[in-house]
Amino acid sequence: MINVRKAAIIGCGFVGSSIAFSLMQRGLYSELVLIDANQAKAEGEAMDLSHGLPYAASMQIYAGTYDDVADCAMVILTAGANQKPGETRLDLIDKNVAILKSIIPELTKRLFQGILLVVSNPVDVLTYAAWKLSGLPAKHVIGSGTVLDTARLKYLLGQYLGVDSRNVHAAIIGEHGDSELAVWSSANISSLDLDHFCQLRGKKNYRAELDHIYHEVRDSAYEIIERKGATYYGIAMAVARIAECIVKNESAMLPISAVLEGEYGLENLCLSIPAIVGQDGVETVLEIPLAPQEKSALLSSAQQLQEVIGHLELS
Repeated sequence: MINVRKAAIIGCGFVGSSIAFSLMQRGLYSELVLIDANQAKAEGEAMDLSHGLPYAASMQIYAGTYDDVADCAMVILTAGANQKPGETRLDLIDKNVAILKSIIPELTKRLFQGILLVVSNPVDVLTYAAWKLSGLPAKHVIGSGTVLDTARLKYLLGQYLGVDSRNVHAAIIGEHGDSELAVWSSANISSLDLDHFCQLRGKKNYRAELDHIYHEVRDSAYEIIERKGATYYGIAMAVARIAECIVKNESAMLPISAVLEGEYGLENLCLSIPAIVGQDGVETVLEIPLAPQEKSALLSSAQQLQEVIGHLELS
């Protein structure tokens, strides 16, 4: 029987431990299991986090094993090789698919039936691989997608326009990577059309500035990795937001990586697309209106991922 207040994180590096910290602060779960190939690392992270529990929600945080995942409502997968300076996310494919092939059978052996949230990169490819390898329903396999990229876009637009980023409604879709695209055609600031709002704020050359913002979003990870070696706080908060939508059954719209089954004429791949997310995972993948050039860019992004997926050995 699934324990709706229990989750596990597989991989206790910077990303996994930051996610654990973010989940602890939100108080979403009563039980959080940390699993890592280095058991001592998982134990150390659990100890460190647990020492802050007197100032947080009541819960158990402990280092565990794959035997602990059987009744988890969610397993968050962060294990994998990190992106190094100069590497693209797609460069990580072979290493991280191999790691995935060692992990997924451990979950299936324990008859895990909860929601699998993939965070490791390249997230769209690994989400597809996890779906194929696990045999779980498509709606129960989710990638963190472009939830972080979208947050970066909202933050930078807010800075540029001098408005609270929570009032910015815009999305990055496609690959969580170099071929992602910004959906400018439907972007708005609290229902005011983005173009109109830019004009209201006296922005004269705003089209060039928006393009610069898009490139800054797309290349954010490279910039951060060059400066501090890894990115982890932003993705931790993005994952906590996804988890919150599921635990609270919000039916919220998020650009997660999901299995496409005909949307945009695409299938047999995972792509980061706005979807309704609730307690049963992906409720609906949304086919949002796109300008012709946006639709073309999305299909180009999808083609790149399909070529990569076509070379995977997932039998």
